[in-house]
Amino acid sequence: MFGIPGKQAVTMTPAAIAQIAKLMAKDGHEGLRIGVKKGGCAGMEYTMDYVSEVDPLDEVVEQDGARVMIAPMAQMFLFGTEIDYEVSLLEAGFKFRNPNVADACGCGESIKFKDVEELAAERDA
Repeated sequence: MFGIPGKQAVTMTPAAIAQIAKLMAKDGHEGLRIGVKKGGCAGMEYTMDYVSEVDPLDEVVEQDGARVMIAPMAQMFLFGTEIDYEVSLLEAGFKFRNPNVADACGCGESIKFKDVEELAAERDA
């Protein structure tokens, strides 16, 4: 695991906890797996998928009945991220407040991360 012992890789706001727990209960999912993939105008995009079973390599974060799994390749990019769920007049969805993001596109769907060396240095500081 990439994280710091005793510290969760990500945290969730009460709104995110409520939405994730609701999604888990709806179809009996084990939680949501969060990852990153190449794509979008800034280079990377977040992914979220329903999980029916936990991968032993995932980092599992549980908070008040909500469970997210962090895919192994995403752990260092998501460390320190706060997951929120926001509802506005035009849209509703999960929002990621990620200190590891160096840049984002105007639509907010695509991100660019800091260099791996910079991430490692910040984690170890």
